Amino acid sequence: MYIPKHFEMNDKEAMYHLMKENSFATVFTQHKGEPFASHLPLTIDETEEMIYGHFARPNPQWEDAENQQVLIVFQGPHCYISPAWYNTDHAVPTWNYTAVHVYGELELLKDKDDVLEVLSQLVRQHEPADSSYQMQDIEPGYIENLSKGIAAFKIRITKMEGKAKLSQNHPPERQARVIEALENLPNENERRVAALMRRNDKG
Repeated sequence: MYIPKHFEMNDKEAMYHLMKENSFATVFTQHKGEPFASHLPLTIDETEEMIYGHFARPNPQWEDAENQQVLIVFQGPHCYISPAWYNTDHAVPTWNYTAVHVYGELELLKDKDDVLEVLSQLVRQHEPADSSYQMQDIEPGYIENLSKGIAAFKIRITKMEGKAKLSQNHPPERQARVIEALENLPNENERRVAALMRRNDKG
């Protein structure tokens, strides 16, 4: 990923936070000599520096993904930035965004308990604590049959790159005008970018 110095994320904790907040990511591998991508819900283990997920078994990507160096793209908040907000004629439109690219080697999980744990992690991550759906309450045979339809995997993280393009290359007064404009827009992405810009301004 091309990362100018002033947009570089060096805080590993911040990168993990972005990954966990945007864990529906894109996994890229080579499949039969061509780039192949799948959009997958993932779980991130910061302590082990590991990522877990699964392919649907009819998805051919898993067939030759094992032992490959894979790329996972986690896309954070992003939005259009209008030059009208800069109060100058010497400006062009741009796009503010955050993203983390993760590299690692993919290993397929073959043990039945490991496969079921990948599914359980996803449920624990996304189901509310008081949800009526609990995997341990589901008939074991049904879950076991379901698990046969997936190819679960883990990826040990070997490299992380983070980029936060949040108007750092503009003067503080111009950044303030961008934040104000974004906060007055109705869309969630714009408000999330504004919040990140405020946080970045405070260091």
